[in-house]
Amino acid sequence: MLSWLDYVILIVPLAFVYWMAIYSRRYIRGVVDFLSTGRLCGRYVMSVAGVASGLSIIGVVAYVEVHYKTGFALSFWQSLILPVSVLMGLFGFFHYRYRQTKAMSVGQFLEMRYSRRFRIFAAGLRSISEMLANMIMPAVAARFFIYFLDLPASFSVCGIVFNTFGTLIFVSLVMAISIICISGDLGITITDTLQGLLLYPLLVAFIIFCLVKFSWFEEISPVMSDRAPGENFLNPYDIKALRDFNFFSLALTIFTLFIHRGSWVTGGASRARSPHEQKMAGLLGDWRGALNILFYVLIAVTILTVMNHVNFAQDSKKIRTELSSQVARQIAPTEAIRKELISSVEKIPAHNHIIGKDAPLSEKKNLDTPYLDAARKSLSKAADNQDSALYQQFRTLYHQMMLAVSMRHILPSGMLGLFMLLMIMAMVSTDDSRIYSAASTIAQDVVLPLKKKPFTPRGHMNMIRWVSVGIGVFFFFGSFFMAQLDYINLFVTLMCTMWLGGCGPVMMFGLYSRFGNIWGAWASLLTGMVMGCSGIFLQRKWADIVYPWLAEHNMVESVGKVLTTLSQPLNPYVVWEMNPVKCPINSYEFYFITMIVTLFLYCAVSLLTNIGREKFNLDRMLHRGAYAIDGEVKAKVDWSFKGIISRLVGITPEYTTGDKCIAWGLFLYSIGYKFFIIFVGVVIVNMFIPFNMTGWSNYFLVTHMVIPGIVAVITSVWFTFGGVKDMIRLFRDLKARTEVDILDDGRVEGHVSLADKKAFEAIEKNAEESESK
Repeated sequence: MLSWLDYVILIVPLAFVYWMAIYSRRYIRGVVDFLSTGRLCGRYVMSVAGVASGLSIIGVVAYVEVHYKTGFALSFWQSLILPVSVLMGLFGFFHYRYRQTKAMSVGQFLEMRYSRRFRIFAAGLRSISEMLANMIMPAVAARFFIYFLDLPASFSVCGIVFNTFGTLIFVSLVMAISIICISGDLGITITDTLQGLLLYPLLVAFIIFCLVKFSWFEEISPVMSDRAPGENFLNPYDIKALRDFNFFSLALTIFTLFIHRGSWVTGGASRARSPHEQKMAGLLGDWRGALNILFYVLIAVTILTVMNHVNFAQDSKKIRTELSSQVARQIAPTEAIRKELISSVEKIPAHNHIIGKDAPLSEKKNLDTPYLDAARKSLSKAADNQDSALYQQFRTLYHQMMLAVSMRHILPSGMLGLFMLLMIMAMVSTDDSRIYSAASTIAQDVVLPLKKKPFTPRGHMNMIRWVSVGIGVFFFFGSFFMAQLDYINLFVTLMCTMWLGGCGPVMMFGLYSRFGNIWGAWASLLTGMVMGCSGIFLQRKWADIVYPWLAEHNMVESVGKVLTTLSQPLNPYVVWEMNPVKCPINSYEFYFITMIVTLFLYCAVSLLTNIGREKFNLDRMLHRGAYAIDGEVKAKVDWSFKGIISRLVGITPEYTTGDKCIAWGLFLYSIGYKFFIIFVGVVIVNMFIPFNMTGWSNYFLVTHMVIPGIVAVITSVWFTFGGVKDMIRLFRDLKARTEVDILDDGRVEGHVSLADKKAFEAIEKNAEESESK
């Protein structure tokens, strides 16, 4: 349990963060302040705020959940993604043409290319898909704290009984939405920056703790090497037996880089005080993630070591027993089954697995297997064919909540308070950013197009507040009633399939084809939505509805043979085997099938309905040729070696000497070191002298621990000083702005800032262009 010191560590920083959110409200002078922090942010404020919003409870839990069962070998091949991203950036794939349309949002682009009705429907579908994917964040956070603090299922206040899970979800949403309602994006930016500055020393403290407590060569490395053939956690050439996260998922990631290059593109609003600062913040974003990634890796490695090394056998026994008991209390349908399950796991002795002597562990047979088997046996006595569904839920919660229970046993007093503080700040900074993002999309592309009379500035801000509250209500009921029965990453992918399944061709061919039309767009988006919903139903209802129905109609064997035959050409990376607990087709595979079907339908329907009709005038939408405006002329691209290098590095005339150092440093680290040295160079070496397990262990230590650790320390100090300096300048600029009074009729009194004036002029110009069309 937490001590008084832990509570002090927890309460004081959080109180200061929320006081700053209230204090920042005095600087709200207009819509631009509320929506874009007055466009006054420097690069380091945005980067440090990104550290906080990029670290989340759901991210840590999902990372540990995946890597506890699959290791880190696949990360070696993920280096292939880097040159693909660089090449698309070099050629300006999608983004260059998107800028040519001069659209201020995705919705406006869809209206220009297709129709107004399609814009509203697409924006609504995108928002719903995004909210469905994000709504489990409060649920995962609530469960995390219940397991971490070992809280009861319910509690009473003045004789009124409250559900602990629902209460924690409500509290987490109130903490996030209150910041949005108080001061909008300005409050989010300031509080996220403060949390980011606090997170740096917290992350460093936990990294040092993990490195001191566990020995790499005597504990961590042996555990990582103790895996069955085909399931290696370190050797990237020995992972063919891995399921769900393997070479197929890697190929899918590369494919989606192309087809979904613009599917989540945001509008033109920006916090930065200039386009150059925004660009530099993007460059620094690649550096800021170093500490987060190192923290994720060390947490995952810590859990793996504690749960599987004989030196921590007694600790792992306590963790597994308490974890199983807590899950049993939550899902067991009857008191008898609950007692039997808890009694069964308590009788399991501490493991005595000797690495190198006993058979290596595998996905099907490992140190967690006895506990899962005991749960399956006890839950098999559930009535109404609930046993498979209950076991699936038990297995999911068992692996997801292992992090929470493990950290409660591993961390000493004081460190528990620091970890609690870190997790709460990670929760708040992520929830407010995701809710605000969804609210902005709905407001910009759904509410505003439907409203005939423009909002006043005050009305516009209040509308954002009410939409945020509505999203919070949606998140509450979604988190409370929608159980998540798969890997978090797979669940998020499946929910996003409703939008991503069909929007890729709509966005891509909308910019790069003349034959694409409204009928093809409707066919693609509606099919993606239907297939996405079908995938959600199959995944969620497989154990308690779909499989029992197949068994009742004697179709299990025949459907199993069909699935096996269809997947056989892609074995061992895609294996569809009939299973009473889990749907044979995982979320990534549903996602891929949906994208292929919608891609075909978009092209086929567009081509068929275009017969005898005039094709879309792409030049007019892109303002090219006779439709060019503002005297814009496409600059001639220099394809010489020097020109290509300059485009790759991204250096432009406004770069200072310091900016050039940052750009070259990032380029050399990303391309020179991460791709050519530790990927291409290692591949070449292994062609002649294959690494043994010791070699891959040392490789992982250097590339995932030592070098990232050095980078993390440097960037922590660098970004802390830069963040404090930019924060001081932000408040100075906010105070220097002349006070502007917002009137109810929409007029603004006082001297409007240059940023506001340009924003208002751009909106008016866009409205005039739309009206003339």
